[in-house]
Amino acid sequence: MTTRPVKKTASAEPTQPKDALVQPGQQPRTLEECRRCALWHDATQPVPGRGPRRASILMVGEQPGDQEDRAGEPFVGPAGGLLDRALADAQVRRDDVFVTNAVKHFKWYPRGKRRMHKTPAQREVMACHYWLEKELASVRPRVAVALGATAFRALMQRADVRLTAMLGQAVRVGDLIVVPTYHPSAVLRAPDERGRAIAYAALVDALRRAGRIASGEEDAPPAAPGN
Repeated sequence: MTTRPVKKTASAEPTQPKDALVQPGQQPRTLEECRRCALWHDATQPVPGRGPRRASILMVGEQPGDQEDRAGEPFVGPAGGLLDRALADAQVRRDDVFVTNAVKHFKWYPRGKRRMHKTPAQREVMACHYWLEKELASVRPRVAVALGATAFRALMQRADVRLTAMLGQAVRVGDLIVVPTYHPSAVLRAPDERGRAIAYAALVDALRRAGRIASGEEDAPPAAPGN
């Protein structure tokens, strides 16, 4: 899907009434038309997933960052560079992986001239699940790697799941196997070198496990309770 940047006014809050910005029941044909939540208003453009049309592994992050919002592509900033390195260390080819985000617009607040990341609300994650479902149906991955808590909740469709309790494990949700781990940005934000090393090792281990499951080298897990 090709997108073109559209200049937006640097505003922390929508300048129109909320009801004019949001159409929760909308079923848009394209991301450019999407008004299912208000995040479209202050983002430069939507950021669709990117990768092969059929991929055994689909990776889900939280939302585009500032650089991804401007480029219109997922994982092109520092977190994307770290993800590339982790995939190489896990011996998983980036070209064989579809990468996307649970939320397709950048949510931010201003700090001087900078746009600072703001975690999407659960209602925004749920509104954007419309697009994640389409990507899952189109790509048909065997394994989905949840990069961070927001992505994990989006894939599990449950707000009560905790990333730390399931870190690196594999859980089946219907026909899909989900492996949750840290987002590359969380690795970069770790407070010291030891913390970064531990978080990075957990990320690589999860990617390696996803690769083994996708290739059939590791048995798929049983269904999760309630699924």
